Amino acid sequence: MAFKGKLLKNPVTGQDIIFLQTARDTGGNLLEMESTYLGRSQEPIAHYHPEQAEDFFVIEGALTVMMNGFIRVYRSGEGFHVPKGTVHSMWNATNGRTVMNWQVRPALDTEYLLETTAGLAAAGRTSSSGKPSLLQIALIGNRFRRVFRLAKPPYIVQRILFSLLTPFAILTGHKAIYRKYID
Repeated sequence: MAFKGKLLKNPVTGQDIIFLQTARDTGGNLLEMESTYLGRSQEPIAHYHPEQAEDFFVIEGALTVMMNGFIRVYRSGEGFHVPKGTVHSMWNATNGRTVMNWQVRPALDTEYLLETTAGLAAAGRTSSSGKPSLLQIALIGNRFRRVFRLAKPPYIVQRILFSLLTPFAILTGHKAIYRKYID
């Protein structure tokens, strides 16, 4: 369970997250984190948040951001806003580290998503680029559809595919949330 000061380490993507304010701290209105990307971190898959907006402020280093197909580099002292429903991804393309303040409004259950994906990576249950298996993605996609959606394929295709794959995922021991990663 997320708490102020909890550290998540994703050894595959090179991202660390420290929770500064959790959903519990803010009555669900805000999730605030400090995120550190090691040099040459993995670019995550393009995605969007259907019900949430995000605000980022670069504290140190430089952050490469793809938003709606355009790429821009934000440097220390700069910030940007990602409106809900906006396709984006971000990573550190430099050799140095990048540190940023990251705010998500409303918090919803984003903490569980972050804890689950970091836990899977730390347990060696993702590819070298940080992606879980398709069966795992199906369960995560269904469970966290309010907070995270892939940019492609179209959402209706994702819903159909994930629904078809869910029984197979469950039969093979996959879960949408692993208590050992969030406790």
